[in-house]
Formats: sequence, C-alpha cells, structure tokens
Amino acid sequence: MVEVAIWGSLRVATEGRATVEIEAGNLRELLDGLAEAYPDLRPQLRRGVTVAIDGRNFNDHWFEPIRPDSEVVLLPRIVGG
Repeated sequence: MVEVAIWGSLRVATEGRATVEIEAGNLRELLDGLAEAYPDLRPQLRRGVTVAIDGRNFNDHWFEPIRPDSEVVLLPRIVGG
C-alpha cells in the first residue's frame, strides 16, 4: 500500500481525507486505484493532476515506479504561461 497525501481542492473528492492508501506499484496503478476508490476524483484525474513522488513532480510518466515507502502527494495540476 502507498500512502498518498491529498492537497487542496482534491480533498473534496476524498471525503475530506488528507491522506489515503492505495495499492500501486507505479503511477498508472496509483491513478487507476484512486479513480476506483474515489469516483468523485475521476473528473479531476481526467483533466490532469500532478503527482509528486519523493520530491519529483510527474504528470504523464505512467510507469514511474512507486515504492511502498515513497512519499506521494496528489496535487491539482497548475497551468499557466
């Protein structure tokens, strides 16, 4: 299981939980697991989120490995120019 810190407005979709646990070995499994466990999070996941794994931000690296002891943070994707 991976513990995921949920930031900002995304907490509304996790019933206000600041952290959740998901079974995942890589980024794709994490996002799929979050969508299954928290259906209200699906629209935001489709629009895009940033996942920080051990201090590095990832958006589309689907097979980026996640260790059970990794620090994982789910953030709304910030866009701009």
